[in-house]
Amino acid sequence: MPKPHPGWVVLAALCCVGFARQGPAVATLSIFVEPLTREFGWSRAALSGAVSLGGVLAALVSPLIGPLLDRHGSRVVLCAAVLVNAAALVLLSFTPSLLVFYLLFCVARMNWAVPFDLGIYGALANRFVQRRAFATSVATMAQMAGLVAMPLIARFAIVHDGWRAGWLALGIVTLVVGFVPVWLFIEGRPQTRGHASPAGPEPSFSRRQALRTPAFWLLLLYTVLVYPVQAGVSLHQAPHLVERGVDATAAALIVSSFSFMSGVGTLACGFLPRRLPIRFAMALAGTLLALGAWLMARIATPAEGTLAAAVFGLGIGGVLTLLPVAWADYFGRANYGAIRGLALSAQVLAQASGPLFSGALRDLTGDYLLSLQFFGVLSVLSVLAALVARPPRR
Repeated sequence: MPKPHPGWVVLAALCCVGFARQGPAVATLSIFVEPLTREFGWSRAALSGAVSLGGVLAALVSPLIGPLLDRHGSRVVLCAAVLVNAAALVLLSFTPSLLVFYLLFCVARMNWAVPFDLGIYGALANRFVQRRAFATSVATMAQMAGLVAMPLIARFAIVHDGWRAGWLALGIVTLVVGFVPVWLFIEGRPQTRGHASPAGPEPSFSRRQALRTPAFWLLLLYTVLVYPVQAGVSLHQAPHLVERGVDATAAALIVSSFSFMSGVGTLACGFLPRRLPIRFAMALAGTLLALGAWLMARIATPAEGTLAAAVFGLGIGGVLTLLPVAWADYFGRANYGAIRGLALSAQVLAQASGPLFSGALRDLTGDYLLSLQFFGVLSVLSVLAALVARPPRR
């Protein structure tokens, strides 16, 4: 078992593995769509299906991986996740058929959605209490940095030596950046020390006890309300902007402003005072999502698009950072994996439903107006769920 390390060293290691996580991200896969389509003749729908199937697999395995995290700690879970993803990405460079592509990418995508998520945020929940929100915001920012860098790494390799070199480069980066810091600096089951010391009695719920509390179901309700909005608006925002008369180049800049403001929202959550009930911050994030969705529905100029994307991005940054913190704050660290593993199944399925719902309504009505209005309503309902989600009592 590795020697215990200071909390900020652990945080740095988690930032490394969060960066390396993004090899099978949708943004990274998008770099491979054109060369794979050109070489094999696969349809865009066939490639997108691998993302959806990986999400379904993630929802199925999430409740099983959570207890493993609680039993063996983040080090085991994250080391296994890095090794499996690195192997899958390297093997993708030898892809001969769509079936093999599905087998390898779905495994990597399932890893991306569950073991990495549970391992990273489980380690943060274990190592930090008073600075938990700040540490979570820093780790989430590192993942966003990976989401920017991994597609660029893939593109650089593809330009120089083809798409097979792109997958190989991603696999090597995943292994080098992700494995070594976790192996050296993440403890198996850390005891309370340093930044993990709580100011008062810390809650400790088993999964069975958590399921009996209204707080669990209200946090779960908040999750299934906000994540269709997050995924549905994020994926379709560029075509919506173009359909509203915004130039394609301006639309790309607006999407970039959305990503930038998501980072700002994530970082801002790290400086929220711990004495402020987290449900109020979650309600504010839901309010920003509602306002952003409704502003986006009425875009007529690039300036309006930038404003809508900025507001929506702030809300997304808040959601991504606050929910993992809320699960740890409400139910403690001892069974974090088992409890959040259940919620993560619902989260993955909710995320998958948003783009499908938005795309179906677009095909039915001819624009994204109705879906954006509906997403605004879901966001308002999430505000109500957050406000009544008080910390549970034993």
